[in-house]
Amino acid sequence: MNKKNKEITPAQFEEAMKRYADAGLRGIEINKAIENEVNEVIARYEVDLQSATQVKNAAFETIKAYCTGNKNMLFSKRRSFGTQHGIVGFRLGTPRIKNSKGTSWKTVLDKLKKKLPQYVRVNEEPAKDLLLADRHKENVAPLLQEIGIQVVQDDLFFIDPKMAA
Repeated sequence: MNKKNKEITPAQFEEAMKRYADAGLRGIEINKAIENEVNEVIARYEVDLQSATQVKNAAFETIKAYCTGNKNMLFSKRRSFGTQHGIVGFRLGTPRIKNSKGTSWKTVLDKLKKKLPQYVRVNEEPAKDLLLADRHKENVAPLLQEIGIQVVQDDLFFIDPKMAA
């Protein structure tokens, strides 16, 4: 314990606890007020926002259908083009692996093991969750230290103030 901690009296400690609890309560009150105001603003614009979203979604589907239906004509030279109101086009997505129709991932894995074994992952790692769960078992407990494992628990400080309403 350092010198500064010894200089704090029980009365100062109690006063600090009161200030802590009061400040926590004030924070809760402020957050409730903010939440109420935000909810009022959301409610005020909710119908207009839903309407705008529906119009936007319907327009998107129309634009997408037109561009998809005329893809060869509109996008033969470039992947996008500009209009008076914006740019439309097609972008390539991120490459991904997909199993072929009628092929399961298990079949793919079996074939990879035979033909391209360097593309099969084997993750070896300690099963920490199982070690933690079984740490008291008589066949596990004595070996943990020998293996180089210790189970630790931090002593965490907390304050649980009484919130006067």
